[in-house]
Amino acid sequence: MIKKTALTMALVASLCLLAVAPLNPASAADAKTNPTVTVRLWDNAVASAYQTSFAQLYKKTGIRVKTEVIPWANYWTQLHTDLASKTASDIFWVNAGNFKLYDRAGLLTPITKANFGSQWNNWDASVVKQYTDHGKLWGVPQLSDPGIGLYYNKQLLDQAGITVAQVNKLQWNPTATTDSLRSVTQKLTRDSAGHTAADTSFDASKVASYGFNAAFDLNAIVLNFLGSNGAAWQKGDNFAFDSAKGRQTFQYLVDLINKRKVSPPALETNPPAGGDLSRDLFIQGKMALFESGAYNLANVLQGANFTWGIARIPAGPAGAISVTNGIVAAANKHAKNQAATQKVLQWLGGEGAKYIGAKGAALTAVKNARTPFFNFWKAQSIDISPMISVLNNGYVQAPSGANYGAAETAYLPFFESMFAGQLAVNTGITQAQQAANSAMKGTN
Repeated sequence: MIKKTALTMALVASLCLLAVAPLNPASAADAKTNPTVTVRLWDNAVASAYQTSFAQLYKKTGIRVKTEVIPWANYWTQLHTDLASKTASDIFWVNAGNFKLYDRAGLLTPITKANFGSQWNNWDASVVKQYTDHGKLWGVPQLSDPGIGLYYNKQLLDQAGITVAQVNKLQWNPTATTDSLRSVTQKLTRDSAGHTAADTSFDASKVASYGFNAAFDLNAIVLNFLGSNGAAWQKGDNFAFDSAKGRQTFQYLVDLINKRKVSPPALETNPPAGGDLSRDLFIQGKMALFESGAYNLANVLQGANFTWGIARIPAGPAGAISVTNGIVAAANKHAKNQAATQKVLQWLGGEGAKYIGAKGAALTAVKNARTPFFNFWKAQSIDISPMISVLNNGYVQAPSGANYGAAETAYLPFFESMFAGQLAVNTGITQAQQAANSAMKGTN
């Protein structure tokens, strides 16, 4: 899964690290002749797919691969520590908000066309572009999110008299007095007495089911609403959300929560709970529309006991514009066995990637290895095409920057207060952008 930008909660390393033994444990003699390569990531579902993949690699090459899974909340703190002490895995996942910090610090080995040949042309071009810095690619593309989609609970739609066709055509307009997103989500939000948010007798303190998941969820909500209004989160490494259209966008989202009451209170959905709490409400049948990415497909499939599907995200004045994101497997410059590490990376960039989507866990960025992912969801009778087709409209830049972690720490308090209705949007946006840009430049 491709998740939000990095959190910085620090826990004791021994509690963070979850090691998964190789599927082919080696004998003492084998250990002397066949190298072991370590691969670190934060996703258990993909780690399981990797295990199957690396078992095939072992049969072909004798290279043993040990996967190490570290929970997302602890991942970056642990990686910073281990890179500094030169004890990090030989290969590790990085996201767009962090890779520049490592490549510019000289901690990564660049990926070259000479070492990958024709494989290079089969990688998702958007991921290659996303992880290219100063003319060099800094990881082998692994995951490529489709765009964001709008999950819907068919039972709750039927109860409100809303059709899937209506949901597929939802629009929002921050300069209008109302729009279809506001009116539909008000009808879908009900209190314990059955009153909708459009009723004067609606009790916002006793909500039984919400209509939508407006929240400060950067990947699932904020980036897409900004893009759909013709605004941007960043331009290059500079934060650019403090614009007229940016302010309109954030005011609209804040109003959905605090004025329209169609989304859970921000104090419940602000990071780090954010998207996970909204996801859980959707799975529990307590939220009708849940805007999120393919990284939650498996969660919803496993947890939901109602009929659900995927619709197009609401279209703003600039259309329905989604973020798309990628993950790469980066090569540790201090890997113990560079030759074996290279072979594992070549495997991940080619044949070995087909296992990633076999159980629907994620969409690989290796284009000719994607068929298993699509076949899985087709077999589940879930049409994920709205997540794919939305990218035909263009897409917004994902978070990026060598000091993005510091910038996130700087801007987050302003957005938390703003979404909670404790800080005026115009004031909060300006203060957040100033703090973020200062942190990105290392000046605060």
